[in-house]
Amino acid sequence: MQADSALSSAVWQVVLDVPLPGPFDYLPPLEADARNPLGYRVLVPWGTRLRIGLVVAVQPTTALAPERLRPVARLLTDLPALAPNWLALLKFAARYYQVELGSLALVSLPMLLRTSERYRAAAPRAGGPVARARALWARAVEGVEGVEGVAAVEADALPECGAHALPELTADQSAALAAMQLEAGFRPHLLYGVTGSGKTEVYLRAIERVLSRQDRAQALLLVPEIALTPQFVRVLRARFPRWRLAVLHSALSETERASAWVAAHEGQARLVVGTRMAVLASMAHCALIVVDEEHDSSYRQQEGARWSGRDLAVARARIEAVPIILGSATPSLESWQNAALGRYVRIELPRRAVAQARLPAVCLVDLTRARTEAGLAEESRLAIHQCLERGEQALVFLNRRGYAPVLTCPACGWVANCPNCSVTLALHRAPPEREAADGSRSQASSASPWRLICHHCGHRERVPSACTACGEVDLAALGRGTQRLEESIAAQFTGARILRIDRDATRQRGATEALLATVREGAVDLLVGTQMMAKGHDFPRLTLVVVLGADQGLHSHDFRAPERLFATLMQVAGRAGRGQQPGRVLIQTRWPGHPLFGALQRQDYAAFAHAELRQRRAARLPPFAHQALLCADAKQASDALAFLTEARAQAEQLAGLGASAPIALAQPVPMPLARVAQRERLQLLIESPSRSALQSMLNGWGAPLRALAQRHARVHWHLEVDPLAI
Repeated sequence: MQADSALSSAVWQVVLDVPLPGPFDYLPPLEADARNPLGYRVLVPWGTRLRIGLVVAVQPTTALAPERLRPVARLLTDLPALAPNWLALLKFAARYYQVELGSLALVSLPMLLRTSERYRAAAPRAGGPVARARALWARAVEGVEGVEGVAAVEADALPECGAHALPELTADQSAALAAMQLEAGFRPHLLYGVTGSGKTEVYLRAIERVLSRQDRAQALLLVPEIALTPQFVRVLRARFPRWRLAVLHSALSETERASAWVAAHEGQARLVVGTRMAVLASMAHCALIVVDEEHDSSYRQQEGARWSGRDLAVARARIEAVPIILGSATPSLESWQNAALGRYVRIELPRRAVAQARLPAVCLVDLTRARTEAGLAEESRLAIHQCLERGEQALVFLNRRGYAPVLTCPACGWVANCPNCSVTLALHRAPPEREAADGSRSQASSASPWRLICHHCGHRERVPSACTACGEVDLAALGRGTQRLEESIAAQFTGARILRIDRDATRQRGATEALLATVREGAVDLLVGTQMMAKGHDFPRLTLVVVLGADQGLHSHDFRAPERLFATLMQVAGRAGRGQQPGRVLIQTRWPGHPLFGALQRQDYAAFAHAELRQRRAARLPPFAHQALLCADAKQASDALAFLTEARAQAEQLAGLGASAPIALAQPVPMPLARVAQRERLQLLIESPSRSALQSMLNGWGAPLRALAQRHARVHWHLEVDPLAI
């Protein structure tokens, strides 16, 4: 096929996942192809090897001499081109978050699409690509009920979508749907519903309404954590059995992720469910976006390029010109303020969806007066006993995993610190030994189950037999984590079936869903859990929640800490009383008079948000200001300080060049966690009341920063726009 003359003489701009700013200019391939290359993967020469890149623009000319350009080795056409809207989203994200387009675009693709010339040829040879695809779909359908790693679902033999009876909507749900402007193009909706109000059913009705209008329309549903995907998969598959469903999250195998991604890209999957990475998935006909628990900090990408999945979901909805629903019982203050300004349509679900279900009564247990035993006040122990006697379930919530956060010597004060980080090592107890099929132990029975672990760098070491400073053998564990809490609760409530759910107990694939199923089946009386238990889970028999360690965040240096604390407590309190039995929440605290707890007792998020926003406005903090954070780390703190000092001087010059609004530059200071993995960490805060003024300065700062980094080769750095913590 002969190439079009304009395309054959053009210059292709290609982005690559390389540590250099792009895009890079290439000549068209020698083997001509008449199609427009925009959005296609290409194989290009890079140094002495070939790399896979992505064509993001086609230009008629180049500033380089033509003889300096090399031709594209091959245009990869095994997949349809990535849509212009997808490219527009990636370009926006790269520009706003100050990252290289190549690294963001290529990393958003599944590994197989980044490393294999032909994705479909990258599968195991047996059976060929068609057989492999069919087998993958079949395995997904078969295991969807209990396996988190579902890549896609197909159910051609099932009845038409909506053919079975649907749940009857409550009056609040009907009013919420009626208020949604789902046919008006881009329109953000903030669905503010109390816990148990039936937000999921509203999502489903909105999805059905939008996708039923168009044969090829697709919906994207984002959830904050992998653990929440299986329950949404179950619900969506039951409600929409004829619509293919693709799941995207980091626990998938590379073949599963690639298959799901391609199903969304080619329009085969009508429903796409995933964590924050799914917001960057290519979708042929995106018509609706839903973000569940929109306030959750898990939507923030914390490694590599830093970006917000929630905010990019809103940006994507604007680019795609489609409606978006942001749902939460405790919306982020940014979203709440956007609704107050009329940028979002705020829709409320003020009551629980289950008939006769009421919000739980929240009571405060004053620890300055109460006597405690193993962390539980007498009032809390009595409430748990009464709950278990009624045959109901109780949850004891403590957002700290491990056995104890500190191991110390009572004789000399020695503390077990991490050799790599500026934190103490947490004491952990390994799980019981497993027996092999022949009855042999999997590890030596004499091995100690105790370990000291750093929760930041992963360093592990054995617990010393004596204090390394004075030789004292009687070391003490201070504080408690969920492992120690589970141990003490088992001693106090003998005969109760106790289950701990935290990150340590759910490391194996599928473990979270298996444990949650055990709770739903009624095989557990008493739960011990961390923040994993605070959101999205529905246990009708759970009527009591006891919260320990509630005072964390009340007096933090981080201005967002009260917002996170209130959201966590509201979410975990919402697990109680979701069925017919009334719920009760006991919060143990040393500051029962704190205004945050008063708003929590009243279940009054609006009052809490109003008070917090008033303080933020007075202090000129987000959402009334906009921030960026330049972070640097090095083996020596002096190296990181020198880099940030020079970077600040650069920023000062840029901030004074016709800025439309003032830009404030703080002095470089150590980060709250100053040392991680043997590297000293410092930060530089930049603030402005104007988002556009800040972005303008940051855009001009990129090239000078990269040049500065070349002179400070021992320093690692990254820039965070709209940081979650400072």
